[in-house]
Amino acid sequence: MYQRILVPVDGSLTAKAGLDEAIRLARLTGAELRLMHVLDAAAYATGFEPANVYCNEVLPLMKRAGARILEEGKERVERSGLKADCVLLETVADRVCDLVAAQAIDWSADLIVIGTHGRHGVGRLFLGSDAEQIMRTAPVPVLLVRTDGEEGARSMRRVAGSESSAAVAM
Repeated sequence: MYQRILVPVDGSLTAKAGLDEAIRLARLTGAELRLMHVLDAAAYATGFEPANVYCNEVLPLMKRAGARILEEGKERVERSGLKADCVLLETVADRVCDLVAAQAIDWSADLIVIGTHGRHGVGRLFLGSDAEQIMRTAPVPVLLVRTDGEEGARSMRRVAGSESSAAVAM
């Protein structure tokens, strides 16, 4: 069974739904949880800010926000009676999916649990899907916890303890 569950989080309701599912699995299996957050610095660079502003203001702000996301996730895990460790990674050139896959290998994860909006069609084309990229590059099984935006995340919480809308993909 799963002994090490990696949970990428970004602070969204969708990610929280994924974390809630990982918590349920960890309770059932006695697994360890590791939360990870990736600071994708290139995603927030406009190219118009001077380098010193970016290095001295934007990056520290991103790091504080990422640390807060991880802290909130860790508190959520601890309220459930479990423990988790956290990893904050920063990238400029690497893809998030590659960093998640590398973390799964480095930490010897048995499973990756991710919340996803389940977008398709034009929405997926324009917005992309980090969850899909992680699923395609992951060296271990991936559990996608599908929500339909904010209302979907709320409905996931209502079904806590019963069947969820999770689908296992490899």
